[in-house]
Amino acid sequence: MSSGGKSGGKAGAEHKSSSRSARAGLQFPVGRIHRLLKKGNYAQRVGSGAPVYQAAVLEYLVAEVLELAGNAARDNKKSRIVPRHIQLAVRNDEELNKLLGHVLISQGGVIPNILPELLPAKVSGDVGRDVYAAGSRSGERLAAHTRQAEVYCQ
Repeated sequence: MSSGGKSGGKAGAEHKSSSRSARAGLQFPVGRIHRLLKKGNYAQRVGSGAPVYQAAVLEYLVAEVLELAGNAARDNKKSRIVPRHIQLAVRNDEELNKLLGHVLISQGGVIPNILPELLPAKVSGDVGRDVYAAGSRSGERLAAHTRQAEVYCQ
């Protein structure tokens, strides 16, 4: 007569199946990446380590972008990451900007940048007030009028 358990096996030897992502300690789906690599015709054969490695690389890149985007959101006093924060995070990081240089982020906006040549340079005048002399005609005219006023007042 047989006992109450399964025949032929040891008691308590049931093995619970685990995903390849869990075995590798990853959050990204290794099985799905393996399926997509096979279906995409990138090569005739796909090794068993390739999808694990690719999942690890993708997970690292996403974690890096999310950390920087979270910092950008916190700097803007927001609790939700929006595409603008991702754009700021990617474009302000030298390596990510090089990697994603030709990527267009929808609703990301542009990076604020004013060239120093376009900013007015303050030069203190003899009269005691600041005169903008950035090479613009209005700055030159203002300086000329100031000199004329000084000559007239003497």
